[in-house]
Amino acid sequence: QVQVVESGGGLVQAGDSLRLSCAASGLSSYTMGWFRQAPGKEREGISCISGSDDSTHFADSVKGRFTISRDNAKNTVYLQMNSLKPEDTAVYYCNAVVAVGQYSYSYWGQGTQVTVSS
Repeated sequence: QVQVVESGGGLVQAGDSLRLSCAASGLSSYTMGWFRQAPGKEREGISCISGSDDSTHFADSVKGRFTISRDNAKNTVYLQMNSLKPEDTAVYYCNAVVAVGQYSYSYWGQGTQVTVSS
């Protein structure tokens, strides 16, 4: 069982920055992803970092504004969010994908609220 815990959400103004953290034991080999869900909308994947080579991917909606990184010594993945917009308001979730042989397991955190005021 892998426990995934997000932190760092809050209320900010448009144009501000915020850094979310996601802690998960043993995450150095996991593919980690950040998702978000705004009220009335489906959950969308916005960024992920590979467990094999640390390559990263970003959704078009956040590309150029958000970065993702990991600190294996702290078992933590970060989502640095810059130039925040009101449309970034959502609950942000961290996801850990753990490979076990030919299988994989997906673990979710409880979410952290990010609110961007205009």
